[in-house]
Amino acid sequence: METMTSGRVYAVVGRGEVKSIVYFDNQNKRSKQIDLADHHGISTHTHIGYLHNEDSPNGKPVRLSTDERKMVDRVLSDWEQYKQGKT
Repeated sequence: METMTSGRVYAVVGRGEVKSIVYFDNQNKRSKQIDLADHHGISTHTHIGYLHNEDSPNGKPVRLSTDERKMVDRVLSDWEQYKQGKT
């Protein structure tokens, strides 16, 4: 179910684990994606922009900001509680 709420954030789950966290802007376009998988030579990292990295300073993924790290921690905590049947 999609709500199309402006500024929404989704967690993408695959094979029972959170794979990424996707942010949408007020025009309902993807603005950035946090990948939890290890690739591009960086562990957890952020792709900035609708396509993937067009808004990154050097066109590559960047390390997480403090706020992004807090979001990852929150999503992973909520996901673990959900899997344990606590929500």
